[in-house]
Amino acid sequence: MKGRAPRTGYEREEFGQRWARSCLQAADRDGCDQRNQVLARDLTEETFRPGTRDCVVLTGTLADPYSGDTIAFTRGRTTSSEVQIDHVVSLSNAWQTGAQQLDEDTRELLANDPLNLLAVDGGVNGSKGDGDAATWLPPERGYRCAFVARQVAVKARYDLWVTAPEADAISRILSRCPGEPLPASTLP
Repeated sequence: MKGRAPRTGYEREEFGQRWARSCLQAADRDGCDQRNQVLARDLTEETFRPGTRDCVVLTGTLADPYSGDTIAFTRGRTTSSEVQIDHVVSLSNAWQTGAQQLDEDTRELLANDPLNLLAVDGGVNGSKGDGDAATWLPPERGYRCAFVARQVAVKARYDLWVTAPEADAISRILSRCPGEPLPASTLP
């Protein structure tokens, strides 16, 4: 537990290529980018662009964990933003809680680790910003334990710290669901 470090030096580029495949090739070797991987994992009834080896999701249905709403996803310039991929531990928050001390490869893994990525409602994701358990919780109360457990799992995997208010919030939330498991990363 430590105080939040300054945001000085934070740039999205510090976390490598967006939706990188290079850092994850050893884990799944399918060649699909992480955005499409997460969409395929989190949507149901998904369809894929022909000729992409099921790598480009065209449509599907999201049971949004953050809002509890059901969202129809359709890939397109004006529709794709309705379902966004959230960094459960935002990259800005990660930077301010220890990621600035990680090497480039590890930061790229953090940004692309399926453990840290969820398909969610775009508007709700926008309201989250770089919030942690002390400053933002999903409006869907039934998902709060899983959300906080996932944040804890990500921070533990990448040796990120928590602030005192965040530790208090984590303790408060998880005390309501003592059997909530910490999800595991699928990366080696």
